[in-house]
Amino acid sequence: MFVQIAPSILAADFSALGRAVEDLTTAGADLIHVDVMDGHFVPNLTIGPPIVAALREHTSLPLDVHLMIEEPERSIEAYRKAGADILTVHAEACRHLNRTLAHIRETGAEAGVALNPATSEQALQYVYDLVDLILVMSVNPGFGGQSFIGSSVNKVAQIRRRLSELGRRSVRIEVDGGVTSLNAATLVSAGASVLVAGSHIFNAPSLGEGIRSLRGK
Repeated sequence: MFVQIAPSILAADFSALGRAVEDLTTAGADLIHVDVMDGHFVPNLTIGPPIVAALREHTSLPLDVHLMIEEPERSIEAYRKAGADILTVHAEACRHLNRTLAHIRETGAEAGVALNPATSEQALQYVYDLVDLILVMSVNPGFGGQSFIGSSVNKVAQIRRRLSELGRRSVRIEVDGGVTSLNAATLVSAGASVLVAGSHIFNAPSLGEGIRSLRGK
């Protein structure tokens, strides 16, 4: 299976995000992963729509915006207007998950749903028909540089199996958290099609090498 690499700008130099996005684009990234945190749903605070809009000016790649925020339904329009191509919300943060995913699609963006490590894949039971992407968190969200949670591999496999049973093979499974060249192949074999990595890419000898190592090259 072809795997897409989505570098997380959470690991970039925040004083030069535009340059980082340009360099990632040149280095062979498929998507740019943008982590949005509100200091409530997760214990960290990052960026808002104005920064997403600024990043949009620096790349033609899809902006994969991960909303780790409370009441994400209130922010869908703003992030879509800022340039988000994919909007992913957490199942744990949505009171009406079906409605929120439908709203994302109505804006023209792809709809994603994320699951924290302790959230069962059963939470997806009634929304498989509304998603374009499923994000499996392989660390507890909020900070970069955490260690990979091994049980995430089985969760990916179970979700991929269920998607196949439902005839929804085109839905992408994304994995975020502690992804490195040591576990990338295992995740892809389990059914992942998008790998998010921050520290692994930005700490590599070059961005291109970090991206290629996740592809097994």
